[in-house]
This record gives sequence, structure tokens and C-alpha cells, in this order.
Amino acid sequence: MTPEYWRLDEEPLLAQYLLFPRRDFTPPPPGAFDLMVKVEADQDVQVAVRFYPGEEDWPWILYFHGNGEVASDYDYFRKMYHARRINLVVADYRGYGMSNGHPTFGLMAQDAHLVYRAVQEELSKRSYLPVLCVMGRSLGSLSALELAAHHQEELKGLIIESGFASVTRLISQWGFPIDISRLSVLEKQCLDMIKSITIPGLVIHGERDSLVFSGEGRLVFETLGSSQKHWLPIPNADHNDIMLINPQLYFQGIENFVTSIGG
Repeated sequence: MTPEYWRLDEEPLLAQYLLFPRRDFTPPPPGAFDLMVKVEADQDVQVAVRFYPGEEDWPWILYFHGNGEVASDYDYFRKMYHARRINLVVADYRGYGMSNGHPTFGLMAQDAHLVYRAVQEELSKRSYLPVLCVMGRSLGSLSALELAAHHQEELKGLIIESGFASVTRLISQWGFPIDISRLSVLEKQCLDMIKSITIPGLVIHGERDSLVFSGEGRLVFETLGSSQKHWLPIPNADHNDIMLINPQLYFQGIENFVTSIGG
């Protein structure tokens, strides 16, 4: 069951503080390509997805980025994945990058399924391997957890980086002037969904994350129903420098996990 994310959309302050859509039309670097995924049948609303292929026999990670990022921000970081023999595809959200429309929490969860199917179809059409696992960073953990819970028969793994179990917990920690009592049902739904995930999982979190405290990532890790799950803390890392503080530890952890699930 998908948590009732629409409850968050009824609080306009949340979108103001947690969603930062940024338009960006940076062309893909050599070898990369973009795909526009139609997410509204009766409207011309499309979400952009950027593919970074390396080799045909490398496994694929479908990646959902953080709230202040866009897909093209990963034009640089793709090199780190390719160095580990991993192909990367990064999805934007409505209103982010080349995507149009307006983002909401409910639509992010809904669109994730359409993006996932479109990505799988595009990879098949180009004779690439299918998506091996989904990965969500920060806000992207919402989309990644949603897909992991509903596509366990196809996906082999889940990676959560700087993530959280429920937005409602962040509301409390950040002191937003919002009555969260009516959102308590959403937190329980999110935790129940995470418990239902039994595919292998890797949870990465900066030990000095000042935005999403490491305890939130730890809660995701402990709640996962997976028998094969790994906790990877990054010493001295904050929320936005986690890939840079110790890239060897960070990317080696991802490579080891991908290898362990058949990549």
C-alpha cells in the first residue's frame, strides 16, 4: 500500500520548505542521453530522465536525487559510478530540470512508477540490462522506497542515502509551525511500507548530517524487512558533502553492495 502522501500536500508550508524545483537545460555530456516521460495522460506533463551508460553488461542503478538538485548535477558523479562498472540513470521530478509541471509529494510517488516502467522499456529497447536496484538520496528516498516496496519481484536491491522514513519526523525535528497530529497515520504507513521491503538494502548516512540526522537513516535501516541489509556510516560527512568527504568509502560501499546482489 502506498502511504497517503497527499496529506503532506494539504500543508502548503511543507512544499515551500522541502521542495526546491530548479529548471535546468544543460545538454547531456558525450555518451549520455535524455528521455522525457509523460506522466499525465490528458496533459502535456513530462518528467526528464538522464541516462549515463558505460558498458552494455554493467548493472543499472535508477537514482532519485535530493530536493535542491537536478539530474544534470550528476554529469560529474557519473564518472564515479562508471569507475565501479555501474551504469547510472537519474530521474528528475515535476518542475525540476527539463521537467514541467508542479511537484507535490503525492505526485512524486505516483510518477516514480511511470518513470520506472519507462526506464525499463528504454533499456530493453537499447539492449541494456534492466534496472538492478533503485537508489534515493534525501528527498529521493520517498520515490526509491515506494518502488522497492511495489516492485520486489523485479528489483534486486535498494540503496538509501541521507534518507528518512517519513517526512513527518523531519517536520518535528525542524520545528515547522504545523500541527502534525493528523499526520501520525502517514508516519505509521511509511514505517509499515519499509517493513514490507524484503529485498537486500544498503543505507548510507553522514555521521555529521545536520539536515537529516543520522538517526533517521538508522531508522530506515532497522525498519527494513530485509534479511540482507547493510549500514554504511560516513565519518565526518554532512548532508551535502557525503560523496566528497570519503569517496573511496562511499563508492566502494555501493560497488560491494551491487556486486553482492548480482551486479
